[in-house]
Amino acid sequence: MHQTSYLFKMKSTDIAGNLSYILDWNTTSTLIITALFVLFIVLSIFIKSKVKSKKEPLNLPPGSYGWPILGETMEFLKASMDGCPERFLKERMLKYKSQVLKTKIMGEHMAILCGPAGNKFLFSNENKLVTVWWPSSVKKLLGKCIVMSGGIEGMQMRKMVSYFVSPDAFTKLYIKTMDIVSQQHLNTHWRGKEELKVFPAIKLYAFELACRLFMSIKERNQIEKLAALFNIFLGGVISIPLNFPGTRFFNAKRATNAIKKQLLIIVRQRRVALEQKDAIPSQDLLSHLLVSPDENGKFMSESVIVNNILLLLFAAHDTSTSAITMLIKYLGELPQAYEKVLREQNEIASSKEPGEYLEWEDIQKMRYSWNVVSETLRLWPSVGGAFREALVDIKYEGYDIPKGWKFYVNASVTHTDSSFFPDYNKFDPSRFEGTGITPFSYIPFGGGPRMCLGKEFARLEILTFLHNVIGRFRWELSVPGEKIICDPMPVPEKGLSIRLHQHKA
Repeated sequence: MHQTSYLFKMKSTDIAGNLSYILDWNTTSTLIITALFVLFIVLSIFIKSKVKSKKEPLNLPPGSYGWPILGETMEFLKASMDGCPERFLKERMLKYKSQVLKTKIMGEHMAILCGPAGNKFLFSNENKLVTVWWPSSVKKLLGKCIVMSGGIEGMQMRKMVSYFVSPDAFTKLYIKTMDIVSQQHLNTHWRGKEELKVFPAIKLYAFELACRLFMSIKERNQIEKLAALFNIFLGGVISIPLNFPGTRFFNAKRATNAIKKQLLIIVRQRRVALEQKDAIPSQDLLSHLLVSPDENGKFMSESVIVNNILLLLFAAHDTSTSAITMLIKYLGELPQAYEKVLREQNEIASSKEPGEYLEWEDIQKMRYSWNVVSETLRLWPSVGGAFREALVDIKYEGYDIPKGWKFYVNASVTHTDSSFFPDYNKFDPSRFEGTGITPFSYIPFGGGPRMCLGKEFARLEILTFLHNVIGRFRWELSVPGEKIICDPMPVPEKGLSIRLHQHKA
């Protein structure tokens, strides 16, 4: 009995010792393996850092980032306010002897690709290498809309809006309304006046027309209230986004909120009218957006509809205002161009019955008139620049543009390049005859897949107004040589006063 107990104890002790040995060995081996693993990680990081350090540094384009935080934003904006938006880039192209530049504006590292090749690269690689980008002031004011959306979502939005800027819509919805509104505007605001400030008059006309076409708003008080807020919005749409009292952005933000509040009321009233059959789906852009889903059956939200209408009011109103104002300026300065446009428009008018409105076919006959408009937009493009963002690391002409960098496209740089437009300061509509011009050297409406949706809309609006105004009046500039500023659109500093002379019946 005692012997058995002793043997049992001996075996227990041996087992315990062996177990203790095994445990000690496993712990030691675990520590060794862990130490080796940590050493491996450290060596991997060390080797990677050495390999990375041996990589050649990025070959960024020549240029300067300017001042801390501000960069070169002030110089960029000053060139526009001085009426020479191309100066900012041309000075740097000359200084660095390059058409590829770097800078820092609007708080962003930015690459600038000058010339037709650069324009083509950016416009042709939309949603592949680059995507649309806007300064934060524009993003914060407009919100989610067509120009702020890239990829599939942006394409779907563009498709939903595209019908209302197509020739089919022009013939069915737009031409007659444009003709009526332009005639009413001239009869109300121009006829009987000896002198007139063109810019504010055209601004009112273009805004009223946009309200009529996009939302069927005809009430003058409502239009004037929206127009007053809209002018404040425009003052801060391209600005340093400092949101405190007294800044342009702060005022624009307050005005934008008030505009959106009014537009939301209009959207909800229209939804009720559609449900009660008091409005029709094809009535205007607003009705179309309310009743039309995208390819996935998803309807645009009310807030996005409001944002897109605000965008289109901005695009259709301000760009057209600038273009028509500058057109009136050149026709007042250049009697020969005026006479040729008048002759062409009189031929079209003589082919119409009394009281008959313009038709799509009439617009196609205005070839010389459109050449005059095109030359106006060459010298003073309504949209002077556009922005893009690099989706990937990009190699362009030997330079590295890192992912996330922004690009700036400036129309005036190529529009005033004597390589493409000899004697570029001369107003010469014949440049647009014959075989035309070098591709991507003339970009007032952009190019490639991001060609401005409103190009044909703008063409129709400008030519319809031109047909009516030149058929009624002659004019001369009250202030020859008036300074033009770009804020952000080109406008005469004092509003372009003209002396009016009505044609004799």
